Order: sequence, then C-alpha cells, then structure tokens
Amino acid sequence: MDVVTLSRWQFAITTIYHFLFIPLTLGLTIFIALLETCYVKTDNQRCLELTHFWGKIFLVTFAMGVVTGIVQEFHFGMNWSEYSRFMGDIFGAPLALEALSAFFLESIFLGVWIFSWDKLPKKIHCLTIWLVAFASSLSSYWILVANSFMQHPVGFIINNGRAEMTDFLALLTNSYVFGQLSHTISSGIVTSGILIVSVSAYQLLKQKHLETFRISLKAGIIYSLLGLVAVMGTGHLQAQYIGKAQPMKLASVEALWETQDPAPFTVYADVNTKTQTNSSNIEIPNVLSFLVYNEPKGEIKGIKPLQAAAEKQYGPGNYIPDVTGLFWSFRIMILAGLIMTGLVLVGGLLAFKNKIEACPVLLKALIVILPLPFISNSTGWYITEGGRQPWMVVGLQKVANAVSQNITPTEVWISLIGFTVVYFALAIVTIYIILKFIKKGPEVPKERSAA
Repeated sequence: MDVVTLSRWQFAITTIYHFLFIPLTLGLTIFIALLETCYVKTDNQRCLELTHFWGKIFLVTFAMGVVTGIVQEFHFGMNWSEYSRFMGDIFGAPLALEALSAFFLESIFLGVWIFSWDKLPKKIHCLTIWLVAFASSLSSYWILVANSFMQHPVGFIINNGRAEMTDFLALLTNSYVFGQLSHTISSGIVTSGILIVSVSAYQLLKQKHLETFRISLKAGIIYSLLGLVAVMGTGHLQAQYIGKAQPMKLASVEALWETQDPAPFTVYADVNTKTQTNSSNIEIPNVLSFLVYNEPKGEIKGIKPLQAAAEKQYGPGNYIPDVTGLFWSFRIMILAGLIMTGLVLVGGLLAFKNKIEACPVLLKALIVILPLPFISNSTGWYITEGGRQPWMVVGLQKVANAVSQNITPTEVWISLIGFTVVYFALAIVTIYIILKFIKKGPEVPKERSAA
C-alpha cells in the first residue's frame, strides 16, 4: 500500500478507538449530573450510589478519551503535514481554543468533583459536574468547528497556496457545525443510555443490588429513548442539509447513479461500482425525496451527473467516494438504531410495570445490544468522513495532496502497527477495569456531601 492509503488507515484506526470513549464521556456526564441533581433535591441515597457507580466508569472513559485523542493531533504533523501547512491558519484556532477553554475547564472541575465530596456544599458540588458536562459539549463544539470547515469551507481566502482565515465568526457559525454537534451529543446520550440499560439488565439478571438497578434501568431507558428520538430528528435534519450542501455524499449513501424525481429509498441493492449500476433492488417509492424535501417529490441528483459537474468545475479526476461502503454503512446504522429503539421500548413497558425481571430473555437481549451504539457511531462517522472523499477539504484540497511528502510506507507501517497494538492493549485494559467495577456494583459511599 502507498503512503496515502496507509496514513488513512492509521488515522481511521486511531479515530475508531478514540470514538469508542468520546460518546460515553458526552452522555455519561449529563446522566451523572442528573443523578446528582436528583440526590441534592430528594436526598435519595440510591441516586447517590448510582452517581458514584457511574462516576467511576465515566472517569475510566474520560482518561481513555484524553489519551487516544492526543495521538490524533500528532498525526497532523507526522502523516498530514501538507494538510497542516495548507489549513493550519484555520484548523489550529479551534483546536487551540478547545484546549485552552473546554479541556482546561473540564479537567479542573472534574478534579474538584472527584476530591470535594466532603468539602463543598451539595449544590456547589453538583454544579461542578454540570460544568464538566458543559465543558465536554463545548470541547465537541470546537472539534466540530474544525471538522465542519473541511466539510463546508467558509470565512477564508487562498493566499500563497494556503487557506487563511478572514472571518472567525463565519467559522464559528458554519451551517454544517450545528447539525453535527446536535447529532454527536444525541449519539452520546444514546451510547451512554444503552450502556446504563445493559449494565442494569445484567445486575437484575444476576439478582444483585436490585433496588438500585431497578432505578438505574428505568432512568437508562428514559435517557436512551430521549437520545434515540433526538438522534433520529437531528439525523433527518442533517440529511436534508447534506442533500443541498454535499449532494454527492447523499447520492453515494443511496447508491443513486442517475438523477431521479421523485427518488426512492433503496432498502437493499447489489451495488456494482464498476458498471455503476445496481441490481436486485428493493425500493420504497418516493421516500428519499420525502426525507429531503418533506414531500413525496423533488429531484435528487445522481452520482453520474454530479461526477460530470465536478470534473467540469475542478478538472479531470474521480470525485466518487466509496459508494458500496457508504451505502451499507448507512443501512447498518439505521438497522442498529431500529433494534435499539424496539428493544428499549419493550423493556420500558415491562420495567415500568415492574414485570421485566420475570422476562430473563428480554434482560439478556438488553445486554446483547450493548455493541450496537458503538457500531452506529463508527458507521456514522465513516459516512461523514468517507462521504467527502476524495477531498480532505471539500473543493480546496484532495487527500492525495494532504499527506506528508517526506515519509515512506515502511515508516507508516511501523507506526500503524505500533498504534494498533498499543490501542488494542489499552482497550482490553479499559474493558477489564470497567467490567471489574460493574461486577463489584455500587457501594454505599463512606463520604457524604456537606450540607
């Protein structure tokens, strides 16, 4: 493999490891803040137990998120120096602000939250975890500001072969970023909610800490369902926006080779990228047009005419991303979401009737679905990033021109293997520690918040 392909694999692998933990960090902080708020208002000791229990798991995921995230920034200098040279004036600003504002705020108040249970009044202590939750979302915002420029460049000029910022406010208010941010936070709520549901189901199945995890299961079900509704809503709005801003991404996700009006939603197709045709299609008429325009008609541009338009605008080349990968990633993401929604809904109906413990099959099913939000997150990010190929920055710089010029395939192979092995080991250790906490269960806290 060449340097470009190897570098893409390296960044993809480290990103997938990193994104195993980031959604949990986003979602768990909000959930823990809600639990502690419940404790402050009601003095319910079960809520305090759950705050400590989920807090331990959150701290492990937070530490892993930090460790795996730092490495990604080194990639920009090691593997993607041409991208850094071209984009540094713009990309560096939100990354710096993420560290200087969000990460410092998050780290400081997380430390205060950990070590001040018996030193601060209850309400002040609760405020610290809300500030951690706010800082986590703020951190996501800064990262997505940088990423959104790659998807939809705004507020810049090209000067001496480099992109230079001319309008910082335009960067902050990029129309692409708000859809990404809302969808990312929603997916974090779903990911942490399903973890809460799965762990609670496990404890009920093992007949351990029943009173505590009955509360945890019900809270997790409500939290998951809120997240799932939000993910569906924000995803729908983002798809409508992409239909206008990145029509090639939308057409590729649907493997729509020719322009159609109205356009169907394809449930299944045998996609042939060589002949640029599909066979064995199972389609639902008019649905794609309805999703994009909120009415059962409307033109959706096809891949072939979009390729011709791109060649006319940017010159000869292949501007079609991985259609097969995008097509099936989207359907895997949707299927995982439907399975989670169905099982959590059924679990909620039984849990709130206090009948779920009499249905061990359902409890086991709620445990088994734990990998699904992580699969959805990974396939969703593949759609986001894979859908803009061959562009590193849409319309400005191609991936092939963004890679470092002074590295060899052998060097990338060495670092790729090294990162993969180390990250795999860290993931195993992390899972082991989390499982240890789960098996031990919640403990009655020895320290109580000050009055």
